[in-house]
Amino acid sequence: MKASVITGKQRIGVFGGAFDPPHNAHVELAKAALEQLKLDALYIIPTGQAWHKVRELSAPEHRLAMTRLAFEALPGVVVDDRELQRAGPSFTVDTLQALQTENPQAQLYLFIGADQFAAFRQWHRWQEVLELAIICIADRAQSTLTQTQFDAYVGHEHRFFTLKLPLMPVSATHIRQLTASGAAAAEGLTSLVPEPVARYISLHSLYRSH
Repeated sequence: MKASVITGKQRIGVFGGAFDPPHNAHVELAKAALEQLKLDALYIIPTGQAWHKVRELSAPEHRLAMTRLAFEALPGVVVDDRELQRAGPSFTVDTLQALQTENPQAQLYLFIGADQFAAFRQWHRWQEVLELAIICIADRAQSTLTQTQFDAYVGHEHRFFTLKLPLMPVSATHIRQLTASGAAAAEGLTSLVPEPVARYISLHSLYRSH
């Protein structure tokens, strides 16, 4: 599924997540977003109080610091801490509305994973999210997307874009489990997370079992 390319407008990407920790697949998604959409800017936004997360997230200052370290080398990236500063539950629609107000002439592009897309209709005010931004779905080499998923949005086909990504079997959950079990030292994490993030995890003893 591919949205129409909108010309003559500034293109601003929005990529949110817990980033607990940010890993190499996150970085590859950011690179693909910048390249495939020719973005003028990509806002990386660590989530604040995530209403849908069962587990407690790591301290905001750690997640923000790791996010800055993970994406600092990418031109056009802005690490934005607005959701961390927001009181109460953090909703994507509020962030998109704020960014659109700040950039009234821009077209927003929201980047999500295929698993998030599968649950998109459960999002808070998802119809408004769809109006505010073109939804860009990260599609791995072994695609899990089906036409049936898009059929639920008849009349809004132009609001979706499929972002092509290489298959990268890495997840934040797996990284936390490896670190908690003692199976991954800092040097062992560098195949999963950017090297500065691996050093930060080790320095601050994050994700260790208590």
